[in-house]
Amino acid sequence: MRLLPALALITLLTGCLFDKEPDVVRLSGETMGTTFNVTAIGEDLDETALAASVEETLAAVNAKMSNWDPNSEVSTFSASTSTDPVAVSDEFALVLAAANDVHNKTDGAFDVTLGPLIELWGFGPRKPEDPVPSDADIEAALAGVGQKRLLTLDAEAGTLAKSEPGVGINLSAIAKGYGIDAVAETLRDAGIENYLVEIGGDLVSKGQNDKGETWQIGIEKPQAGSQSLQLIVSLDDRGMASSGDYKNYFEQDGVRYSHIIDPTTGRPITHRTTSVTVLAVNAMMADAWATAMLALGREKGMQLAEEHKLAVYFISRDVTGGDDAYITSHSSAFKDALDTN
Repeated sequence: MRLLPALALITLLTGCLFDKEPDVVRLSGETMGTTFNVTAIGEDLDETALAASVEETLAAVNAKMSNWDPNSEVSTFSASTSTDPVAVSDEFALVLAAANDVHNKTDGAFDVTLGPLIELWGFGPRKPEDPVPSDADIEAALAGVGQKRLLTLDAEAGTLAKSEPGVGINLSAIAKGYGIDAVAETLRDAGIENYLVEIGGDLVSKGQNDKGETWQIGIEKPQAGSQSLQLIVSLDDRGMASSGDYKNYFEQDGVRYSHIIDPTTGRPITHRTTSVTVLAVNAMMADAWATAMLALGREKGMQLAEEHKLAVYFISRDVTGGDDAYITSHSSAFKDALDTN
C-alpha cells in the first residue's frame, strides 16, 4: 500500500495527572508500508499483552485493506474480473462508505479508484524518469477512474460490485486512518483512556500524557529535509492527518510533478497549496479529507471546509516571497477546535 510520508511531529508537554507514577507503554514497528508508534498511559499496564493486541489489530486491518498483500480483501476484489456483487466485511464496507462520502462531497477530488493514474504518472511500478504521460494515455487511464461510476456499495446487503472487470481499489489515502482508529479502539477496550496512536504521521489522541498535559502535535513546515514546526496543536479525542506535495514528486524538463493527482483531470496538482492538515472526529476521516483538500487546493478547499464545518489548516506557497515563503490560512472550525482544547 503506497502511503503519504509522515508530516506530523509529536511532542509531549509536562504537568501532573495520576495519583501515582503511571505506567507508560511505548510500542513501535512497521505496518502498511510505513511505521507506527503507540503511547499508552495508565496504571498496571501489561506491555506484553498490549503489544500482542496491537499487532493482532494491525494484522487484521492489513488482511482487509492492504494493496501490498495479494491475498487481502481489497487486493482480491481488485484482481477479480467479475462484475457481480460480492460480500464484503463490515470493516471494508465502513471504509468504502466513508470514501464515498468524501468523494461525493468533493465532486470526485477524493477517489479510491485512482490506481491507473498513480501508476501512469510514475508513483506506482513505473519509474519517475519515464516519459511524462501523453494526453491520450491520461484519457485512457481516466476511463478506469471514478468510484461513483465504477463501484456500487450496498451497505445494507454488505456487498460491493464493480461495473467494469478491470476496476481496482487503492485505499492508501484512507486505510491508514482506519488502522489508527482500530488500534485506538483496541486500547479503549483494554481500559486505557490516555493514549496517542500514530501511523505514518497521521494520528489520534485521547486524554493526557503521563505529565497530565494535553497531547501536543506539531505541523511541519513544508520544506523537504526539514523538521522545523509551523504550528503546534493541542489534540484531545480527535484524529489528525496531514498531506503535502513537497516530499514525493519528480521533476522533468524543469517541471515539478506532485504525487497528488487530481482525479477529475488525471494530472498532478498545480495550485500553490503545499500542505493541508485536517482535524476530524477520527483518523479515518482526517486521512481522507487531508488528501481531498490538497487535491482541491486552498481556494476550493476552504469553501468546502466552511460549508461542511471541517477543521482544516492550509499552507500555500507565496510566489512573491521566494522559495521558502508561505501563506497560512485555516477554516473557522479549525480555530474553534484549537480554542476548545
